[in-house]
Amino acid sequence: MTTTLITGANKGLGFETARRLLAAGHTVYVGARDAERGRRAAEQLGARFIQLDVTDDASVQAAAKTIEADGGLDVLVNNAGIEQRGEDNSVPGAAELTADTLRTVFETNVFGVVRVTHAFLPLLQRSAAPVVVNVSSGLASLTRVADPADPAYHYQGVAYPASKATVNMITVQYAKAFPEMRINAVEPGFTATDLNGHAGTQTVEEGAEIIVRMAQTGPDGRTGGYVDIDGPMPW
Repeated sequence: MTTTLITGANKGLGFETARRLLAAGHTVYVGARDAERGRRAAEQLGARFIQLDVTDDASVQAAAKTIEADGGLDVLVNNAGIEQRGEDNSVPGAAELTADTLRTVFETNVFGVVRVTHAFLPLLQRSAAPVVVNVSSGLASLTRVADPADPAYHYQGVAYPASKATVNMITVQYAKAFPEMRINAVEPGFTATDLNGHAGTQTVEEGAEIIVRMAQTGPDGRTGGYVDIDGPMPW
C-alpha cells in the first residue's frame, strides 16, 4: 500500500489529486491548514485528514509524528501555494512589489516546501519507492517568461513566478542529494482554481493529470525534472 500526503488538499488541484490517487489505491492524507475544511474534504473523499500549515514549524512537525506513528510515508505532494492577487483579481507588478509581499509568498511557496520536505525526509527515506512532487508553474520557466512570443511573457507579477522558479532549483538540488528518490517539479497548466480567481482555462481534472502521473513515478522513473503533461519544460 502506497501512503501519500498532499498539502493544501482541501480544494482545487490538491483535492482532485487526492481523489485520483485514492482511486489508484493510495492511502491519502489530506493536508490542510483549516481543520474544518480539511476534515470535510477528507470525509467527502474517503481520505485521512491531517492538520498541516506549511508556514508553521510546530504544525508540520506534529503532522510528521502522526504519519510516522501511523506507518510512514511513500509519496509527498507539495501542492500548497499562494499567488496574492488584488481584490480586482489583478496581480501586482514590479512597481508595486515590496519585500513584505515577496516574503509572504515565499513563506508558503518556498519555505513551506522546504519545511515540509525536511520534516518528512526521514519517513521517505524508509520507503521502498519514495516520491516527491513539487507543484510548480509554467511561470517558473525563465525561458518562457523572457520570450515575447510566449503567453507567459505577459504575466506582470514578480513574487509568484520568482517563488516557483526557486521551487524548481530546490527540486533539482534535492534530486541530486537523494538519488534513491524520484523528485520532480510539475507544471499543471493554467487551471481554474481559487489561486487565480478561477481565471484559468482548464479544469482541475486536466490540471491534476501531471501531478497524479508523477506521484506514481516508479523507482526507475524521471527525477530532477520540470515537466508538464507533454513532457520536459524549458528551464
